[in-house]
Amino acid sequence: MKRLLVSLCCEIKLSSLFQTNKVFWPYFNLVTVVIHRLDLVVMETIPFINVAFAFVPVIVVLIIMFRWSLAVSDSAVALARMLIQLILIGYALNWIFAVDSSLLVLGLLSFMLIVASSIALRPLATKKGWRDYGQALCAISCGGGATLAFVIYWVLDIRPWYQASTIIPLAGMIFAASMNAVSVAAERFVMEIKHGSKPMFARNEAFKAGLIPIFNSLLAVGLVSLPGMMTGQILSGVSPLIAARYQIVVMCMITGASGISAAIYLHLVSKSKATGAL
Repeated sequence: MKRLLVSLCCEIKLSSLFQTNKVFWPYFNLVTVVIHRLDLVVMETIPFINVAFAFVPVIVVLIIMFRWSLAVSDSAVALARMLIQLILIGYALNWIFAVDSSLLVLGLLSFMLIVASSIALRPLATKKGWRDYGQALCAISCGGGATLAFVIYWVLDIRPWYQASTIIPLAGMIFAASMNAVSVAAERFVMEIKHGSKPMFARNEAFKAGLIPIFNSLLAVGLVSLPGMMTGQILSGVSPLIAARYQIVVMCMITGASGISAAIYLHLVSKSKATGAL
């Protein structure tokens, strides 16, 4: 709270100073943004013991699963992977941000796409081949990649485009959303085909199913939930109005990437099914 008050006081003092000098008034907003950015950098670190306390609700869920004779191993492995992966990526991103290399950023984006395409088809019970993974990779790369490029050049105007501290977090959100949409759509498509639906009907039903989580989040945002990015900015002292603008961009890019990726994947698999390739 003290840190936020100091930031606010600085902004008020600057406002009065700039208003007395009309020549510099147009630069007031720029200076206040810089203050908020610096305020974000000095945000207090969460102690490790407090981070450990965050696992308490998760442990409660695992205990419930155990008492109800449900498989706990997969959930425990997923929890352990989450912990290890986030710690490692924290160290890795520190190094990547310092190197600031376009080739390194492209390599990391390619790795993220490959992993996302492999995870996307994980729920499918049917046997999966290289063709299936190729279709998922093509869908996520085209849908997510095109959306990422559009946001970088036309919405945020990032210079240079390979600015790792910006493009990596954006790519993570876009590719993850595309992966989830493809995963849900693929599972629904297989189920519809098993129940005797024609490929085109199965495609349409799968596309609607793949977008259900996305449109639910659009309906709930601001009323039921405040998304992570907006919450983080507000906690860091950024104006809620500015945070809302960035969140609107995020929600639009996630919706677009999810829908385009799911549509491309379903087009490929329905076309293959119609020609008897599946």
